[in-house]
Amino acid sequence: MKLHTQRLQTLDEIRAFLEGASPLDFTVPSRPEAYGWIESSLCQLGYLRLGKADKGIVRDYLIKVSGFSRAQITRLIAQYRRTGRVRDHRGRPANAFQRRYLPADAVLLAELDALHGTLSGPATRKLCERAFHVFSDQRFVRLARISNGGLYNLRHSTAYRRQRTHHDKTRPTPVAIGERRKPFPDGRPGFLRVDSVHQGDLDGIKGLYHLNAVDEATQMQCVVSVERISEHFLIPALNPLLDSFPFVIRGFHSDNGSEYINHRVAQLLEKLRIDFTKSRARQTNGRVEMWRGGLRLGLSVAAPFVWRCLISLAITPFPHPARQTGRAAFPHPAFFRPSGLRIQQVSTL
Repeated sequence: MKLHTQRLQTLDEIRAFLEGASPLDFTVPSRPEAYGWIESSLCQLGYLRLGKADKGIVRDYLIKVSGFSRAQITRLIAQYRRTGRVRDHRGRPANAFQRRYLPADAVLLAELDALHGTLSGPATRKLCERAFHVFSDQRFVRLARISNGGLYNLRHSTAYRRQRTHHDKTRPTPVAIGERRKPFPDGRPGFLRVDSVHQGDLDGIKGLYHLNAVDEATQMQCVVSVERISEHFLIPALNPLLDSFPFVIRGFHSDNGSEYINHRVAQLLEKLRIDFTKSRARQTNGRVEMWRGGLRLGLSVAAPFVWRCLISLAITPFPHPARQTGRAAFPHPAFFRPSGLRIQQVSTL
């Protein structure tokens, strides 16, 4: 394979080629052929006798035709200036260090680790020494005098990994915030289940986030609407949410979302002496999860009024429709008085 650049003999022709005015058909050869072409081009054009501007034109020409990077062409030109030749110096050096451990030793170490379960470095060294000195196994002649560092380096080699690769499972990091258990209200009010739901976007404007709190015994439901689901907006909204219930709050149960599982929420609940529990694995957050769709539909009318509020509190002081099934009995007349939906703005400044 040859470069069809025989017509480019002068700098004017090369300049026209770089500007695109002179068509030229060429194919990129292999690396040895490209190095030979670069050497002949530098010699033919008299690169060492050219001026600075002309040298830049020749360099751009070599980069464009050969496909090499500018740094690589610069190194090849420096080699030509120093030795008068362009050669590929890659490969094994002439005086390379002798390898102490062969790929066969890595394969043998992999078999040993598979039999004994990848012991520590000193224990594995003793096994190699016993295999050679006690049992006269000539395969361990090099591994019998291996060091701890050489042993671990051999375990990271490619030959070892091809034979045996050990994978550790992901170890979950325990978060000491909240207790992972189911709340036990025992028919008493004040045990809340809390969940968040996004209202949705409207005409490209980001919608609100609704924090839905449902009392497990009375089925009373309160909703707080915030602009963003972050600690800056959530912490000021939790106090009005907890104050909306006409009874003492004893429990706060949420999912494992970071908007609830954080130290600021935990400090707030600890200050109020409220038990903080969180959902278990593969378990839903009770009835509050079932009401997410109804919550979005029910607040679709009220959301435009609180759209521009920094934090808004939407309270429904009447029982949830599930209260009508008779599952919970709480003899408070206020819970049976339908008062509708009211909007109260809460400032965070």
